[in-house]
Amino acid sequence: MKKVLFKPVVALVGRANVGKSTLFNRLTRSRAALVADFSGLTRDRHYGEGRVGKYPFLAVDTGGFEPVAKSGIVAEMARQTQQAIAEADVVIFLVDARAGVNAHDHEIARLLRRAGQRVFLAVNKAEGMRNAGAIAEFHELGLGEPYPISASHGDGVVDLIEHALSFLDEGADDDHADIAHDEDAYSEVFDVDAEDGLPDLDAESEEPADDQTRHRIKLAIVGRPNVGKSTLINTLLGEERVIAFDMPGTTRDAIEIDFEHEGTPFTLIDTAGLRRRGKVFEAIEKFSVIKTLQAIEACNVVVLMLDAHAEISDQDAHIAGFIVETGRALVVAVNKWDGLNAEERDRIKHEFERKLRFLSFARMHTISALKNKGIQPLLKSIRSAHAAAFSKLSTPKLTRVLVAAVEQQPPPRKGIFRPKMRYAHQGGQNPPLIVIHGNALDAIPDAYRRYLEARFRAAFKLEGTPLRIEFKSSTNPYIQKGA
Repeated sequence: MKKVLFKPVVALVGRANVGKSTLFNRLTRSRAALVADFSGLTRDRHYGEGRVGKYPFLAVDTGGFEPVAKSGIVAEMARQTQQAIAEADVVIFLVDARAGVNAHDHEIARLLRRAGQRVFLAVNKAEGMRNAGAIAEFHELGLGEPYPISASHGDGVVDLIEHALSFLDEGADDDHADIAHDEDAYSEVFDVDAEDGLPDLDAESEEPADDQTRHRIKLAIVGRPNVGKSTLINTLLGEERVIAFDMPGTTRDAIEIDFEHEGTPFTLIDTAGLRRRGKVFEAIEKFSVIKTLQAIEACNVVVLMLDAHAEISDQDAHIAGFIVETGRALVVAVNKWDGLNAEERDRIKHEFERKLRFLSFARMHTISALKNKGIQPLLKSIRSAHAAAFSKLSTPKLTRVLVAAVEQQPPPRKGIFRPKMRYAHQGGQNPPLIVIHGNALDAIPDAYRRYLEARFRAAFKLEGTPLRIEFKSSTNPYIQKGA
């Protein structure tokens, strides 16, 4: 068992469409990054836990790198890549074996030489090219020995990563060598199993007893294109972590970022804007929509962002409806509020009450993501919604609330029978599920279900989360089937 006191960061850089996202998915054993034969698909930095080779590491996927770009979305992508290079311990520069060396490769190589990082040149798409002469031209980039690999087939990937992280064994860097030999200087130690190179889960510290306060909140930011989702992410983090650009469709992938606020750990998910189905034409945009819907299903809390300068549309209602159907806790944020006058603000509030009435359980906040206004109350509501979604509801109190509700307003009769409710208990969390047992409960109308939901919400302060109620009727064991 070897001791590594940090997880090295491995950044994947290169021009567009050389296979960086394909290699990222192979290194992380995931499908976290969108992959298609489409130039400029990845735009933001995308992090993942590396699981190839001897040591655990953090892999960073980046967008197509054009160092000479001075403006537009391409320049923003270049800034993201330069940030990834600056924070990396190792840079893997990917080039395309089939396309050969071009001017962009030379520009990137020149920048990497100036950066002074450990750089490894990976010649991708080299499957079937066993002749060393096929990759000989890449020596002219001046970055040392090229490593032929195939990200899609896995050829040469393990050797590449082992060479890239060999400094952990050799102590090539004095600072890293000092850290590796001074185990008392750091409290966090990653235990690595020499056989499979994966962290020893048994060696991790135990979870804190109060898992409600320390539970990581997985938070998805969703909405139509250009409502300010990426701007909100950057404001929360205090840095330009994702590209925020005044152009619909800037974000294409679901980017996960760890973040902590007042002791509460979050995983923020920036998602692609959701347009009406009839306006989604590009195949890649369809994949982006799928990733956004998957992010909603996988998260704990959703922030639905609306644009205060645009009317609340049917698409906003469709997105909200999907969030409610999946049972996710919800907070609504109306962005760009600072630019409205009193009349326009009243209009937005009226539209919200009329078009999104079914979101009455969720708190609405007016914010300015760009100017950092209204963010603290928003975060407070997010924590409250998460706590409500994972509330533990005691059976005795649930039953007392049920009995009091029935005494105040009994369920309506159906024919000569009146449904009889005996007791209630919790059947699940996120969203809370309340199971009510009794007789003839199949006859309970939706209006009475909503009445019970309101009583349970008030009694347990379940604000910000959908609530499910399930009825289970007892059967008479003395009645024979088919009699």
